Amino acid sequence: MQHFNIAVDGPAGAGKSTIAKAVAEKLGFIYVDTGAMYRAMALYFLRCGIGPSEEERITKACGQVDITIRYEDGLQQVILNGENVSGQIRTEEVGKMASATSVYLPVREKLVELQKALAKTADVIMDGRDIGTCVLPDAQAKIYLTASVAVRGKRRFDELTAKGVPCSLEEIEADIEKRDYQDMHREHSPLKQAEDAVLLDSSDLSIQQVIDRIIRIAVEHGLSVRGN
Repeated sequence: MQHFNIAVDGPAGAGKSTIAKAVAEKLGFIYVDTGAMYRAMALYFLRCGIGPSEEERITKACGQVDITIRYEDGLQQVILNGENVSGQIRTEEVGKMASATSVYLPVREKLVELQKALAKTADVIMDGRDIGTCVLPDAQAKIYLTASVAVRGKRRFDELTAKGVPCSLEEIEADIEKRDYQDMHREHSPLKQAEDAVLLDSSDLSIQQVIDRIIRIAVEHGLSVRGN
């Protein structure tokens, strides 16, 4: 049985994770939280006493890791070498280690391998910068989700302001432009729209409209929605 895969790529602040999680829930798909997988890898390195700059040991340790994601009662569970580590990967220490070690190519290659394997065993939706181009090049539906810098900046500004965090809209927009440039010009797997991806600009759309549009794109690309 061939499973249906949806790849969602796009720049920072486009709402990829929020949208992908909602689409997964609506369709009964697994949302592959790639960030959680990097954190699980980082937890393994920490348990092995490996430092963030020990590239040789990190490379060697990658071969000893198996990470997958499953859902129980609607909640995401992250499994590291058979152990549920969902409650242990959200610490600041693990987050810092994940950020430091995600720059190493062997770490990315190992996680891409695991993500590809997961996509072969279930209907999944995955979001990131290079899902449609590198991780799931054979995904039946690919979406490049974007929005203008002004809209993405305003969303971030509103989010931070609601949390009581003082911030500058101009600085946020400048940071987004810088992040876009870095993502599009990085050495490994730069951000770009896959040739067969559907461009979806969410600047003037509500979250629900984007969700509906992605589901429509998936159906147009062969997804059979139960009950329809």
